[in-house]
Amino acid sequence: MKILFVCLGNICRSPLAEGIFKHLSKNEQIKADSCGTGNWHAGNLPDRRMSETAKKHNIKLKSRARQVKSSDFYKFDLIIAMDRENKNHLMNLATSDKYKQKIKLMRDFENIYSNSNSNLDVPDPYYGGPDGFEHVFTLVYKCIKNLISYLEEKN
Repeated sequence: MKILFVCLGNICRSPLAEGIFKHLSKNEQIKADSCGTGNWHAGNLPDRRMSETAKKHNIKLKSRARQVKSSDFYKFDLIIAMDRENKNHLMNLATSDKYKQKIKLMRDFENIYSNSNSNLDVPDPYYGGPDGFEHVFTLVYKCIKNLISYLEEKN
């Protein structure tokens, strides 16, 4: 199985999700990657503030930013968008219903067993302060833990 995490520029939320997933997942059969809907940061390492936040939790972010490609819909089994804007962008890029069914929101996995999400977006911490990065870490960490549990139950 291959999972793709998607945010806007691929320097904050999606590389964090990829890093947390790789850190927590014990299943070597599941591969994770990340990308952005835009290409502004292509080739760059994750945002320094996001990397520092992850490092405080013993997680190293190693990916380089890239933009989503149409071939990603074929390559990946599950595509997880960080917010509704990212999801809408992906839905517009998807060329078939089969590909659209692969797209989920990160916070779909926040309360996976209760279906009580009040806010479906993982906020973008880029223009905020350190508290925003820590808040995003906490949200994404919880979602990734639930995603891994969901995948283990499914298999």
